[in-house]
Amino acid sequence: TIQNPMRIEIPRECERIGSLQIYGLQKVYELDGGEGMHGQDSVIERIPSEVLYDRMREMAIVVPVKNERLKLIEGVLVGIPSPCQVIVVSNSPRGPVDRFKLEKEALENYGKFTSKKILVVHQKDPGLAKAFVHAGYTEIIDDNGLIRSGKAEGMIVGTLMAKWMGKKYLGFVDSDNYFPGAVLEYVYEYAAGFAMNQKSNTFVRISWHSKPKIMESSLFFAKWGRSSVNSNMMLNRLLTHLSGFETEIVKTGNAGEHALTVDLALKLEYAAGYAVETNHFINLLERYGGIVDSDDPESLQENITICQIESRNPHMHDSKGDDHVEDMIDASLSVIYHSDLCPELLKREIMENVQSRRGEESPDVIALVRKYPSLSELDLDTFLAGCDDALNFNAITVRA
Repeated sequence: TIQNPMRIEIPRECERIGSLQIYGLQKVYELDGGEGMHGQDSVIERIPSEVLYDRMREMAIVVPVKNERLKLIEGVLVGIPSPCQVIVVSNSPRGPVDRFKLEKEALENYGKFTSKKILVVHQKDPGLAKAFVHAGYTEIIDDNGLIRSGKAEGMIVGTLMAKWMGKKYLGFVDSDNYFPGAVLEYVYEYAAGFAMNQKSNTFVRISWHSKPKIMESSLFFAKWGRSSVNSNMMLNRLLTHLSGFETEIVKTGNAGEHALTVDLALKLEYAAGYAVETNHFINLLERYGGIVDSDDPESLQENITICQIESRNPHMHDSKGDDHVEDMIDASLSVIYHSDLCPELLKREIMENVQSRRGEESPDVIALVRKYPSLSELDLDTFLAGCDDALNFNAITVRA
C-alpha cells in the first residue's frame, strides 16, 4: 500500500509521425488519491508521491523574469516543490533602479525561511556571454557582446544551467502566475509525465483547465485563449496534411508551462520571441518525422514522446493587451509557415488568418522569426567549464 498517489488517465489516442509520438490530452482525476496500490487500474494510472518526488529531485524549474512584481515572483516560488532546483533567469534592468539587485535580495531573504534550492542569474551577465562565445555559440550574442534579450534566450540560459547542475529533467514556469497552487500542480504533472514515459526523450506540455476573465462583472472561465486556438488549429492542419487523416490531437501548441528531459532540450532549436513553444513542435516534426531529409539519419531511430496533460487549477496571469496576443499568434504561425513541412494550401490558410486579424496592416508574407541552432552545436564541455567563473559576476545561490 502506498500513500497519496496522483490518479491520471492514460492517453486515449496517439499520432505517430516517424519516430515522434504525440499523445492526446490526459485528464487528472485526483491530485491526491489517498491510499492505494501502485500501478494501472483499467485506464487510470496511480503514481505514488515517492515516485513523483524522485523525479522532482532530478528536476530543475526555470523561471524567466523581467520586471515582475517581487510578490508575484515569490508566489511562483512558493508553488515549486522543495525537491526541485529553482533557476531564476532575470533580464530585469540594472538602472536607473537596479531591479535585479532587488530581486536577488528578495530571493535571498525568501531562501532563508524556506531553505529552497535557488540559483539566480542575470541574462546580461558578461561572464555567461563569454562562456557562449568560447563555446562557439555566438548566435545568441548581441552587438554589445552580451546575450540577446528575450524569453527564448533566457530559456536557453536556463537549460544550460540545468545541465551544469547535473539535472535530468527541466521544466519552465512563467513568473507572472497569480496562483501558487497552479504552479504546484504543474510541477507535479511534469513529474507524472516523466514517471509515465520513462524515456530519455520525453516532452510534457500542460493545457490549462481554464483561464478566468472578468465579463460583465462576473468570472468567466474560458477554455482556450486566442493564441492557443490559432496555433493549435494550424498545427493540427499540418499534422492532417502529413498523415492524411484529420486530427485535433494538439492542444498545447504554445504551452508556456512545459517540461522535457535535458537530453532532449539540448537537441532542439529555439525560436526567439513568442514562437519558442510552437517551434518546438515544428522542430520535432522536422527532425524526427522522417518527412524531410535529415542531417542525422540515426536520430530517426530514437523514440520521442510528447505527453499533454490538462491541469485542474485555473491559470491566471498578467494581461498584456490585445497587441501582445496578436504578436504571439503571428510568431507562432510564422514558424509553421516558414517550415519546409508546410504545404502551399496551409500557407494560404495562414495568410488568410493573418489578414482577417490584421486587416489593412497585414503583410504580404508573415515575417521570419529569429532561430537559434540546436544546443548540440555548442561545445558543451567548454561552456560548462566556463560557468564557474561566469557565475561569479551576478549569480547568487541559496542552498538548503
